[in-house]
Amino acid sequence: MWGMSDTPPESPDFDAMTRDIAEVPAVEVIVTVAVNLMSAAAVKLGLSEEGEKYKDLDEARKLITGLAGLLDASATEISSFHAAPLRDGLKSLQLAFREASLVPDEPGQGPGEKYTGPVYG
Repeated sequence: MWGMSDTPPESPDFDAMTRDIAEVPAVEVIVTVAVNLMSAAAVKLGLSEEGEKYKDLDEARKLITGLAGLLDASATEISSFHAAPLRDGLKSLQLAFREASLVPDEPGQGPGEKYTGPVYG
């Protein structure tokens, strides 16, 4: 049933995973999620080494909007030390999206701009 040996497949150690996550400050979790969203959006904008291979502006729009919402919702929870570079990265992604779009959104209608306000170059 499990293959050649009678050993069951490894199951995740949920207790250890819970202990590990319990030791991480909330700010670090928020920043990590934000960086992951930024990285994924950059890839979907075609900004990775592979460029056009993974470009998908619809997916990039969703990721950028999610990032903007996360930063807006957590602004009072994370210090400006953490928030400032994340906001700068978000703005860069929003501008890259505008440049990559064949038909750019009206100011204030781009990804995440309902949270950040219009983004201009």
